[in-house]
Amino acid sequence: MHSDDAARSGTRRSPGRPVQVELADPDGPVREARGAGGAPVTPARRHTPATWVRGGGLSSLVFALPAVFAFGLFAWLPIGRAFVMSFQKTNLFTSTWVGLDNFQHVFADPVLPIAVRNTLWFALLALVFGYPVPLIGAVLMNEVRRAKGLYSALAYLPVVVPPVVAVLLWKFFYDPRPTGVFNTILGWFGIGPVLWLQNAHIVMPSLVLEATWAAAGGTVIIYLAALTGVSGELYDAAEVDGASIWRKIWHVTLPQLRGILFVTLILQVIGTAQVFLEPYLFTGGGPNNATVTVLLLIYRYAFGNSLGGKYGEATALSLMLAVVLAVLSVVYFRLTRRWSTS
Repeated sequence: MHSDDAARSGTRRSPGRPVQVELADPDGPVREARGAGGAPVTPARRHTPATWVRGGGLSSLVFALPAVFAFGLFAWLPIGRAFVMSFQKTNLFTSTWVGLDNFQHVFADPVLPIAVRNTLWFALLALVFGYPVPLIGAVLMNEVRRAKGLYSALAYLPVVVPPVVAVLLWKFFYDPRPTGVFNTILGWFGIGPVLWLQNAHIVMPSLVLEATWAAAGGTVIIYLAALTGVSGELYDAAEVDGASIWRKIWHVTLPQLRGILFVTLILQVIGTAQVFLEPYLFTGGGPNNATVTVLLLIYRYAFGNSLGGKYGEATALSLMLAVVLAVLSVVYFRLTRRWSTS
């Protein structure tokens, strides 16, 4: 009885879902479709080129075109050209297709394993000693109540110094003679002169020291900006619980900076894998190839021969480095996706 009434009235009754569907009478006017709660259902809007233009799509595209063109011209076009050159023997004017010969020559180069090992050694030293320095500096400056702006400016000052000038300045500090700046300081404590850049065992830590000094300031500013977003109530609650400053840093500050720490870590790994300026200007790869890195080896392939560079081999090694860093980045972000947000 009830089902017949429902069929005649065009109403479906479903417990727990107050959705009313009006069935159209073929002999009567078309009724408005209604959804949950009797609200009228808005028909789906059709997307056509005309609606896209009226919605501002064309103007947005016009504004974006210059940036897209510049990015494609100065970023993607060189990448594509380098990909093609890695399979060619070229002097930048004439090219001959050689297939995988460039990659074979790079893998057969006895300096390649040395360059890879030196690059990994530099990255490890920078990670162990250089990565915590900006974080410690930012946390200490965040606890300072007076002259915080002065300390921030002093921390960022090395970043303002041109990189070449910074390297030449530190090269003067690393003077191996007893009258050198660092050796003079060591002499006050009875320590003999050190061959900072001539000793194969300590030359890489010397380069890492300068690189950390030159780049730490920018990361300090990033950490300081992130620390401003940490709620002061968390520190107040920790202080009420009797937490010391170190426990507040460990249980409050670091968890709040977890996402930033993961990003700066992968950026540092990528940056140290492409280290070039310090080995090139400090030692030129010496002593005895102790500071030859992958990027310096690429430079040697391309510009180390006055009779003509091995541009194909240089681009082949560049392509391999880019692929390794891309794979490393993807794996890293997949592994840390949950840790950085949970």
